Amino acid sequence: MTPTPPVPRSDAPLGAGAAAAGAAAAGSTGDPHSERYAARTSGMTASEIRALFAVASRPEVVSLAGGMPNLAALPLDSLAAEVGHLIAADGQAALQYGSAQGVPVLREQIGEVMAFEAGSLSATGGFAPDDVVVTVGSQSALDMLTRLFVDPGDVVLAESPSYVGALGSFAAYQAEVRHVTMDDDGLVPAALEEALQRLVREGRRAKFLYTVPNFHNPVGVSLAPERRGEVVELCRRYGVLIVEDNPYGLLGFDGQTYPSLRSLDPENVVYLGSFSKIFASGLRVGWALAPHGIRDKLVLAAESATLCPPAFTQLVVSRYLATHDWRSLVKSFREMYRERCEAMLGALGTHLPDGCSWTRPRGGFFVWATVPEGVDTRAMLPRAVSARVAYASGTGFHADGSGARHMRLSFCYPPPERIVEGVRRLAGVLDGELEVLRTFGLSGSGARIPSGAPGPQAPSVDTA
Repeated sequence: MTPTPPVPRSDAPLGAGAAAAGAAAAGSTGDPHSERYAARTSGMTASEIRALFAVASRPEVVSLAGGMPNLAALPLDSLAAEVGHLIAADGQAALQYGSAQGVPVLREQIGEVMAFEAGSLSATGGFAPDDVVVTVGSQSALDMLTRLFVDPGDVVLAESPSYVGALGSFAAYQAEVRHVTMDDDGLVPAALEEALQRLVREGRRAKFLYTVPNFHNPVGVSLAPERRGEVVELCRRYGVLIVEDNPYGLLGFDGQTYPSLRSLDPENVVYLGSFSKIFASGLRVGWALAPHGIRDKLVLAAESATLCPPAFTQLVVSRYLATHDWRSLVKSFREMYRERCEAMLGALGTHLPDGCSWTRPRGGFFVWATVPEGVDTRAMLPRAVSARVAYASGTGFHADGSGARHMRLSFCYPPPERIVEGVRRLAGVLDGELEVLRTFGLSGSGARIPSGAPGPQAPSVDTA
């Protein structure tokens, strides 16, 4: 039964009744505004890792949790000079409002970046600078797309598991996420068709398929080339838009790149790109490449959300592309991440106990590990941090909070020797968990240490 707020006395000071009512409405949340929020905020929860980030970021803790790019290779001295020159020579434009669609020169240069990955501009599916919308990171583009397409209860298809930031946006707009199975070759077309057919039987249709086809976050695998056409054809046949999120496409360790889904069907794919992984994540510059009707809606959504993306950060990116050998820098990033991935894979093979398995990525930032039956990686995380190592629990990458037997391990930020030490510490924690399970006869029984399902999570820089 909900308690009735006290009625203020007639001689009470003005506003006392409102204060009393607000205190009652706060209830156990301690928030006097809790009854005023829109219904959609009920799906917004903080990332699991964010709660431990202050501890996990201590220097004595090896963090294998965050997807932070390593910026050590950036030419900071020359970049500082370029920023100074930008302000001196073009400060009036750089520090002024700009277009909601983005600075024209950067939209042209984005074509060069995409052509570098695809081999040529035509291999991207072809586009003009006017087709590009620059956004405040690709996360902003994804959030705006969800706002444009999703009404409460609408279905969004996403890989299982899926990027935590995407799930946070879908939850914020009250989408129903249907996960589609992946394997070592990425999204499984047969599983996608099954999900699409099930929706038809229910008299429903997915608003879009969200996919990270290249060096997937969090699994690390890539969608096999022979599957790409199947996925595109299935979505075309069932009338489902594809949202292709590609922040890691240029980071194949051997330089391998894959044909974009957009190149196979430009009119049914919205392509999202980012400079966060190939230049600087702190500048928050990304882009969307969309069919004309969607592009126009994205510009309107950007105007209402941010008015315009910052011209200054866009022009910093533009000057970097114009004055630095960014292609060679991308190649150095590939080598750095390859070395770190090899260190992690070697350490996993040496230290992790029997019953564990993991993916073997050929690019990107992440390894997806599976632990023995009975271990709950979400419940284990505080104990891991106490042992001075952190990771991202698999539960954060599923809309329903499943995935407790999995963890995402990031190799992008720590140097190789720290990665090896982090895996060694993690193995010790896992050994302790397994010993407890054996002691109580739970090993292999499917029992898990109790933990409430966390549900969808809001985007967080430490789980990007």
